Amino acid sequence: MNWNDWLLAHEPAVRLTFFVGVFVLVALFEIAAPRRALTVSKVMRWGNNISLVVFNTVLLRLLFPAAAVGMAAFAAERGWGLLNYVELPFWVATLVAVVALDFVIWLQHVMVHAIPVLWRLHRVHHADPDYDVTTGARFHPIEIILSMLIKFATIAVLGPPVVAVILFEVLLNATAMFNHGNVRLPEAVDRVLRLFVVTPDMHRVHHSVEDDETNSNFGFSLPWWDRLFGTYRAQPRGGHEGMIIGIHGYREPRDVSWLSGLLVLPWRGRISGYVINRRSWPGPEDEHE
Repeated sequence: MNWNDWLLAHEPAVRLTFFVGVFVLVALFEIAAPRRALTVSKVMRWGNNISLVVFNTVLLRLLFPAAAVGMAAFAAERGWGLLNYVELPFWVATLVAVVALDFVIWLQHVMVHAIPVLWRLHRVHHADPDYDVTTGARFHPIEIILSMLIKFATIAVLGPPVVAVILFEVLLNATAMFNHGNVRLPEAVDRVLRLFVVTPDMHRVHHSVEDDETNSNFGFSLPWWDRLFGTYRAQPRGGHEGMIIGIHGYREPRDVSWLSGLLVLPWRGRISGYVINRRSWPGPEDEHE
């Protein structure tokens, strides 16, 4: 059995091992050095958020048994994708594929904020009244399915190595849990770290109730896209302890913290006046770093 075959055979176990390991580390970090005081029962939020993760995982495996990794193997067998037409060293092709996949996820994230019907789905992620490691995997099932279909299309066009797709999926899950962590990093460490990876303080701004702050810092793993395309915001106006997490008008626990409420949230209420380019820096505290 070659390396690709081994990874294909053990991909679920590899991803689960990294998921559980990073989850435990971030959860312990949250206990040791919390950034903000939580406002809702942690037992209730964690129970419902994790239940949604389990539901989504089972649903994806039922609909797409081989997931994105299977699609990568399928594309490689048929020679699909740009990277199958270009002679590159394996490590270069892997690096290019990981960066390209991350950019597509960044574009997808901008899209679910820009298109009203998709924002309805994405509200499930943003309506969490607190911000911690479980928020990083809290998404509506339909958005999860849409994301997988976008990955399939990207893989078919790009033709990434199977290893690159597994590496990307592991990094995406790990960094999403890390940058959603309710953890306090030393300011100097955060300033350097956010040059290479999205940090908790950087992404937390994106979960503000204020539209102009929510429509910033869309990155999950790499921070470069926001700086390059002008959607980077260094800090929230009210500071990290003072900012309000969530969405205006959606604060009732049964609507934003219970599993039943999360599943029906996309069909509740009207969305009006949500403009993705409503982004301004009214004071010096909002200047770019």
